[in-house]
Amino acid sequence: MLDKEVIVIGAGLAGSEAAWQVANSGVPVKLVEMRPIKSTPAHHTGEFGELVCSNSFGALSPDRAAGLLQKELRIFKSLIVQTADKFAVPAGGALAVDRSKFSIALTDVLSNHPLIEIKRFEQLDLPSKDNITILATGPLTAEELSYEIQAFTGIDACHFFDAASPIIYGDTIDEEIVFKASRYDKGDPAYLNCPMNENDYIHFRNLLKKKTCC
Repeated sequence: MLDKEVIVIGAGLAGSEAAWQVANSGVPVKLVEMRPIKSTPAHHTGEFGELVCSNSFGALSPDRAAGLLQKELRIFKSLIVQTADKFAVPAGGALAVDRSKFSIALTDVLSNHPLIEIKRFEQLDLPSKDNITILATGPLTAEELSYEIQAFTGIDACHFFDAASPIIYGDTIDEEIVFKASRYDKGDPAYLNCPMNENDYIHFRNLLKKKTCC
């Protein structure tokens, strides 16, 4: 067993899984998460592993890359995949989850692990070299910390590409227009498809830009 704790910075999907695997190996972990002390334009809660893009983990079938990865993670008793399986929702041939229940469950399990200490603050610098540190801060890393990462690695810039899918209320959808279909024609029809002509699409796009613009 290590003499010192392992520090994990960021409690998204990667950080949550890292903290779980390290702690289950018998090593104490300090898991640092800035939310809800400081939020981001993409997040809405302070829960761990909050899904801000899609609620889907990709195809379930192991003949697809995502499905094969899920199968491998189950072998290693992945907390993320176990929790996703527990709170799965119909998604055709994909593994998709109830966002809220998924992240709340992750937070609860990690917060109650005897070897995981939760710290809620914004990490602005790299911890001492005396500790093993796992950086899992993702695309919304604080500027101060990103500069330190650049200085430590010697890399001029870190580039992240991410997107947040728009979320709409189900009762705003005209069910006389939409139709259900499966993903890639596999599994049950679980996806609502909203047909649009060119004018509808441009109008929808403009409304989204207006809602999400800075």
